[in-house]
Amino acid sequence: MKDNKVIIAIRDISRKYHMGTEIIHALKSISLEISLNEYVALMGPSGSGKSTLMNILGCLDSPSGGTYVLNGIDVSKMTDGELAEVRNKQIGFVFQTFNLLPRLTALDNVALPLVYAGDAKKIRNEKAEEALRKVGLGDRMHHRPNEMSGGQRQRVAIARALVNDPAIILADEPTGNLDTKTSIEIMGIFEKIHEAGNTVILVTHEPDIAEYAHRIVRLRDGLIEEDFANSKIMKIANGVE
Repeated sequence: MKDNKVIIAIRDISRKYHMGTEIIHALKSISLEISLNEYVALMGPSGSGKSTLMNILGCLDSPSGGTYVLNGIDVSKMTDGELAEVRNKQIGFVFQTFNLLPRLTALDNVALPLVYAGDAKKIRNEKAEEALRKVGLGDRMHHRPNEMSGGQRQRVAIARALVNDPAIILADEPTGNLDTKTSIEIMGIFEKIHEAGNTVILVTHEPDIAEYAHRIVRLRDGLIEEDFANSKIMKIANGVE
């Protein structure tokens, strides 16, 4: 961690869903702080609440109770429109399924968030080109998703997440559709993103992928079960290994 500024602060967050007459408590009472430039993995089995927590952290959903302060802004009670604006400015998403538009080139896919931000086309393209070069795709800018490998498509998705210079990169199972070699390459990119100063939150059920993070938060039954520093990574960072 290079900075102690708290960028995410959630207090007693709960989320319940009504399924007919039944109430499902996906999150029961979660309190968590994440500081600027932390690299955190959220782990847990199916039904643990990690996906629900990710949706709340990413402003894709609102909590049933509790407070969520993101980069100094209380987003707990925001409308859908207000949340969409926060998402576009503060958070870059990387999904397991890439979520690229098939008819657009890599450049146009990466530039898409800047359309919503209102940037002029020249500025959009300049920023998108820079983001694609950062992930090693400077020579594939005008290729469409079906002309790329899975690893290249995920690099495009990462570039799109970076293009708005967001406070947080939120990655949901980013290696779930990739082979082992490509997964290692993609996690190397996330490490470089973290080293460049971004806050990275990784959602995964795979222990070997979580090991890339500097801090691991395990959830079970809608509660935080464990929250600890990754001692192996910290030793390497401090030159012990």
